[in-house]
Amino acid sequence: MTAALPASIDACAAIIRAKSKSFAVASLLLPAEVRAATVVLYAFCRRCDDAIDELGEAAVISGAAPLALAELRTELDSVYAGAPQKDPVLAAFQQVAMRYRIPRRYPEELLLGMEMDVRGTRYRALSDLLLYCYRVAGTVGLMMCHVMGVSHPRALRHAAHLGMAMQLTNICRDVLDDHRLGRLYLPEQLVGESTAERLGRAEVDVRDESVRAPVTRAVRALLVEADGYYRSADRGLSQLSFRCALAVRAARMLYAAIGTRLRLSGYDPLRGRAFTPRSWKVILVLNALLASVFAAPRRLFARFRPVAALTEVRYPEDVLPL
Repeated sequence: MTAALPASIDACAAIIRAKSKSFAVASLLLPAEVRAATVVLYAFCRRCDDAIDELGEAAVISGAAPLALAELRTELDSVYAGAPQKDPVLAAFQQVAMRYRIPRRYPEELLLGMEMDVRGTRYRALSDLLLYCYRVAGTVGLMMCHVMGVSHPRALRHAAHLGMAMQLTNICRDVLDDHRLGRLYLPEQLVGESTAERLGRAEVDVRDESVRAPVTRAVRALLVEADGYYRSADRGLSQLSFRCALAVRAARMLYAAIGTRLRLSGYDPLRGRAFTPRSWKVILVLNALLASVFAAPRRLFARFRPVAALTEVRYPEDVLPL
């Protein structure tokens, strides 16, 4: 990052501190330059997300949400066209995207995921939900690969899997909050058609056992699915430098711990939002450090292999099956 954007970086850093304590903690482990670019990517993605979410459910009906999404696409056009940006987050993202050669496909896919929210998409099968997870989170992992200097194309697949695992964890944690927003991400395939229809109505009492039981089963299944993607992500850590691998491993452990908290609550997200205590976070970061030290020899071997040029990932052929 050049010295021309200190105010933009500060604006981005304020967003990550306010919106995600787990990512803020993990980002401190990164090398300074990578950390600055990572903070910018997070702020850009959060800015896009908030532009839709802060409008509320009524905005979908009124047409305000589609208009906000169209504005985000116009801004993305402007960023990649190299036009000057007045917004500090967009100015910083433009510099990161150009410097690290982030393919436009990835932020475009991110906006396609947000379009699924704007449309009020309901997910009939797990495969439908995985597409959403790839778009809103797997693409973030892919953009991070460019920032972290990943050189092996196979690492891209693992990075996408980490984002997808984290999003599946988010979905399991936020069932109650999403219900209040009129959203349902749990696939009909897992909760059943009648339960999915009931959960789609804001007036439904989610404490009713006839709702709670299928939700609990669905959360259990999605956390098992997430575990598989976390394991795949672990296999890509050897392609990163020590500090980048440490930061990613810490973020992975902090997010996976949310799933552990849900398991301890009997897989019931309707009791309230699961969170990771501060004491757990300290222990998890220390565990990440220990695991990264033990993995150092394998990392050295992996990073000195001959590699092909970094390719642009396409979904689903480059990402699935697991």
